[in-house]
Amino acid sequence: MSLVIKNLQRVVPIRRAPLRRKMDMIRGILGVKNFDLGIICVDNRRIQHINRIYRKKNVPTDVLSFPFHEDLKAGDFPQPYSSDDYNLGDVFLGVEYIFQQCKENEDYYDILTVTATHGLCHLLGFTHNSKAEWQKELNSGSLEE
Repeated sequence: MSLVIKNLQRVVPIRRAPLRRKMDMIRGILGVKNFDLGIICVDNRRIQHINRIYRKKNVPTDVLSFPFHEDLKAGDFPQPYSSDDYNLGDVFLGVEYIFQQCKENEDYYDILTVTATHGLCHLLGFTHNSKAEWQKELNSGSLEE
């Protein structure tokens, strides 16, 4: 199914092709390539606005996920009842925030891919309750490429 990547910001130049290639590979590895996925790239102002509305946090962030299948448990796959149900949801990437957080020796597109994968994992029911738990997951290598 489709992977739609929209760039709704002009602060950080985005080449969608590298992100598309990497996310197609990740979707294949995770076994969800036959589901639609939306990735929307936004600036700090827009991600902060969305974060304030949906999470009551008035700060920019790196990623926000909006699952189509809201009650999905981690490790379970969506069970579509119709062709319209072949949708995972949308991942909003705060690309300006991500770019600002990148360290000098890090590749921006690698970090963008890891962050988009993090958002995809949320769409698949995986959660963490704090930034510390996310850092623990990342540092353990469970979410690295």
